[in-house]
Amino acid sequence: LEFRRVLFRSMTAPWWSDAVVYQVYPRSFQDSNGDGIGDLPGLASRLDYLAWLGIDAIWISPFYPSPQHDGGYDIRDHRDVDPALGTLADFDAVVTAAGTHGLKVIVDVVPNHVSIVHPWFQAARAAPRDSAQRLRFHFRDGVGGGPPNNWISVFGGPAWTQVPGPDGEPGEWYLHLFDASQPDLNWTNPEVALDFE
Repeated sequence: LEFRRVLFRSMTAPWWSDAVVYQVYPRSFQDSNGDGIGDLPGLASRLDYLAWLGIDAIWISPFYPSPQHDGGYDIRDHRDVDPALGTLADFDAVVTAAGTHGLKVIVDVVPNHVSIVHPWFQAARAAPRDSAQRLRFHFRDGVGGGPPNNWISVFGGPAWTQVPGPDGEPGEWYLHLFDASQPDLNWTNPEVALDFE
């Protein structure tokens, strides 16, 4: 009876519904080159241990290039690997090795925001109001000399930061539900969804 129950569940439920997932923060997991920072080759070297634990998948916290204002969640480029953590080839090696150990790989994509040094945000800061570059984010005029509304950031303080206008005077405000170094993307803009796709 138990076998039938397990078989039925495996035929109807997605794999992740009862999976054991191990989160890995690469910077502190395993250092492969002695520089004091964990990295992707270090993760690859420990996959046999993770498989021995009996897990089903590894969830890799952000490993993308980042100025590290928020532990790597302020991403400069979603399509690359932070050089301190390895290369794209190293990431491919982790995925391949995980597959040989029967482990699935989940990556932390972070679709809510990017870093203030992301090329899109740099272009938006340099662009005029209502430009295609600014429409990738949430830029708004303030109200009464303050932010557009009273929203509070998850990290505390206002969820809006003001940028200078083209003449150096106070300009529009941008939304950041987390840190001011993480401007929120505007998901009503099809260009944002297309880029993530």
